[in-house]
Amino acid sequence: METVVDTEVLVVGAGNAAMAAAVAARKQGAEVVVLEKASKSERGGNSALTVHMRFPYRGMEDLTPLLSDVGEDETRSLAARVSDYTESDYYDDIMAVTDGRSDPTLANILVSEAYRTVLWMRSYGHAWIPSHESPTSANVVSFDGGGFAMQERWFRAAEGLGITVHYETRAIELLRDRAGGVTGVQARTGDRDVRYKSRAVILACGSFESSPEMRARYLGAGWDKVKLRGVPFNTGDGLNMALELGAQSYGSWSTCHASPQDSNRPEFDVPGPGVSGVYWSRYSYPFGIMVNVDGHRFVDEGETWRGLTYAKTGRAILSQPGGLAFQVFDSEQRRRGLIRGYEDATGYKSNSLEALARDLELRDVGAFLGTVREFNDAIQEGEFHPFRLDGKSASGITPPKSNWALPITSPPFEAYPTICGMTFTYGGLKITPSGEVLHESDQIIPGLYAAGEMVGGLWHDNYPSGGGMMAGAVFGRIAGTEAAQRVLSDG
Repeated sequence: METVVDTEVLVVGAGNAAMAAAVAARKQGAEVVVLEKASKSERGGNSALTVHMRFPYRGMEDLTPLLSDVGEDETRSLAARVSDYTESDYYDDIMAVTDGRSDPTLANILVSEAYRTVLWMRSYGHAWIPSHESPTSANVVSFDGGGFAMQERWFRAAEGLGITVHYETRAIELLRDRAGGVTGVQARTGDRDVRYKSRAVILACGSFESSPEMRARYLGAGWDKVKLRGVPFNTGDGLNMALELGAQSYGSWSTCHASPQDSNRPEFDVPGPGVSGVYWSRYSYPFGIMVNVDGHRFVDEGETWRGLTYAKTGRAILSQPGGLAFQVFDSEQRRRGLIRGYEDATGYKSNSLEALARDLELRDVGAFLGTVREFNDAIQEGEFHPFRLDGKSASGITPPKSNWALPITSPPFEAYPTICGMTFTYGGLKITPSGEVLHESDQIIPGLYAAGEMVGGLWHDNYPSGGGMMAGAVFGRIAGTEAAQRVLSDG
């Protein structure tokens, strides 16, 4: 026998975007139910594996209200390296990394609502601490306790507001009335069918990165074998349900967020205390060089801030022979404290570059030695500075290195094999500024909203670190507020 559940606003998903939507809708006075595909112990989605979100700020004046109880030394250290990051800076970064292809309306909403949204989150107990990421991360604060703690704060806020979360529940089909409006979701919990009837549905259940079939279909050959830097639950259910209704697909369905990962990382991650998607990440590459199995460099490692290049670097690694690359450093990078988060990394160390190349089983040891020699000879004069774009380059070679060029000359030498790890895909649904999903006819699908990585049009080929989490909170809050107001005004 089928179970029927009635509510006013139904949110599909339980990550950052979904919970922002649920809390915002409930705060407007609507009754809210959340559906989560994962179990309670593995709840939170990719959001629970993150560390920060990107927002504009005017120095410490804007950061201080967000900080948890941190010591004076940490606060002083943060203040010493903080400068303004304006809305214009944020917008320019989005357009720079997407080659101007980001939807300007969505990008403007994101940057203009971001700081107001983090203040709103602070009112529900969210807190930030000074960031201890790589000097080139361009992120000055991160979630207190990481993404897992951030998600737990969302769940506590939801519980306090009387929001019900149904776990191990997979949404299968969107329900419609005769006029074409969305009236709920057909779902399955274990071996039981459940019909969730609602007056608005907010889809915030991630992209399709966990589906090998969809990865191969939209991203191309080889992507079905890629390991996930995230959870195994985002199989495109929400996207497929909406597309079956004629929702308009939007954005770059052939590109994704893919970053350098330890060659021995697991197939996927699941949320839990102390679990972070950063654990397997290998993000110190801006300070060394990366070579493929043939011993050749293939990217400008110091093109700009790491937070603006890492999400495209995984794709570059996947395109190399065997989908493998090696990050190479020497003792000077180690002495300067530039190799961070590699304590448990898969790696090799040797007192000679030739022996290192043999340990790595490079195809052409001579080519590797030539690559290092060519790189060292191309380094220009200038002052090295890890906390700014220092312009200390290696030029006249292909590819160049635009910043942070230090020679690879001092043993012992270190190398770390890395692969492509995928976080989420960029293609999604087209929405209005109010979060309503548009039909292929450009008409609004009544009662259907989307937020988070289900929204297409923001990211193309590349992405600024923390932008997705911020977009999830911004558009989740908008969708929840708008859906609740529509439901309550109609009723």
